[in-house]
Amino acid sequence: MKEKFIMKSRGDQQASRSLVSPKWTFLLCIGSFCVGLLFTNRMWTVSDSKLITRPTALESEGLKLVQEGCDLRKLQMKNVKRDSKQIFGEVSKTHQAIQTLDKTISSLEMELAAARSIQESIVNGSPISQDDTRSAPERRKYLMVVGVNTAFSSRKRRDSVRATWMPQGDKRKKLEEEKGIIMRFVIGHSATVGGILDRAIEAEDRKHGDFLRLDHVEGYLELSAKTKTYFATAVTMWDAEFYIKVDDDVHVNIATLGHTLVRHRKKKRVYIGCMKSGPVLAQKGVRYHEPEHWKFGESGNKYFRHATGQLYAISKDLATYISLNQHVLHKYANEDVSLGSWFIGLDVEHIDDRRLCCGTPPDCEWKAQAGNICVASFDWTCSGICRSVDRIKEVHKRCGEGENAVWSATF
Repeated sequence: MKEKFIMKSRGDQQASRSLVSPKWTFLLCIGSFCVGLLFTNRMWTVSDSKLITRPTALESEGLKLVQEGCDLRKLQMKNVKRDSKQIFGEVSKTHQAIQTLDKTISSLEMELAAARSIQESIVNGSPISQDDTRSAPERRKYLMVVGVNTAFSSRKRRDSVRATWMPQGDKRKKLEEEKGIIMRFVIGHSATVGGILDRAIEAEDRKHGDFLRLDHVEGYLELSAKTKTYFATAVTMWDAEFYIKVDDDVHVNIATLGHTLVRHRKKKRVYIGCMKSGPVLAQKGVRYHEPEHWKFGESGNKYFRHATGQLYAISKDLATYISLNQHVLHKYANEDVSLGSWFIGLDVEHIDDRRLCCGTPPDCEWKAQAGNICVASFDWTCSGICRSVDRIKEVHKRCGEGENAVWSATF
């Protein structure tokens, strides 16, 4: 019985195996795999759709531009340009603020320098004459100081100037008090202090009282040093808006000069004259030879712009600058070049006014008749009025502004 049961079980197993062949089993497996793969892909698709978020504003704008046929790179470049403009705008504002601050600091330094100069003049004293000593501590305001550059041998030139455009005696003092105009002949001393030349100037000064004596040794090759000393001394003695240097063989219309200057009185640092830029003369033995020509570059180069030496004016700030830095300011052979070089690195406005360098008659006469009176007249060929002692009266008569012009002027 037991054996029959065993045999029957084996038979059932063989029958079941014969019902599903290996081939169908393989196909069933493949089918199950495909169904599972299809179900899995559907589940991933549903999951991915849930993870999608809304695009950002920038992405939407980019997509919109792409749909309209634009390039996304253009949008990026547009944003870069917008950022660059903002950056440059901020840089420009910062630069302007720095420039304003620099000008403010410079102005404060000039004012401080002027105050120190006044203090030093009071404490240490100044080379001033007796009539100026009484008024110096008051430090009243003047319009301009006119320094007429002269030499020991120029007595006749000085007398010709006194007889024409420079008021004398009480008129000169009245000019100072009412119009704020100081006028002096500027001269130093001889190599032998107290010698015959110095005594002659002292006697002339006692007679006219119109000299400004400098702590300077006179000499033609020392004109740059003399100019520097003049401005340093004048700004210490008189508190003026402008300081003028003029040669003693030049004709000047004082009222016209005053009207010319007051148009620039609101400017802090001005340098007024007939601006030029002549050649640098390297050849020895010629007039106006420049020993330091190599500093100006190759042969044939020209000087920087500077005012011609017959007459020029500078504002108070520049005169103060010269006074404080006179020991380190370099002197070139030509005085007008030296002055121009001292202002090269400063924030200075150069005013080119051709009325400061008119020719002698008929040039200045024609201009006067046309209502355009000249400030100064001279001959370029002589660097002044040729034979000025003999001719300056004629120039004054034909080109002068009239004796009453300065007294009726309002500055």
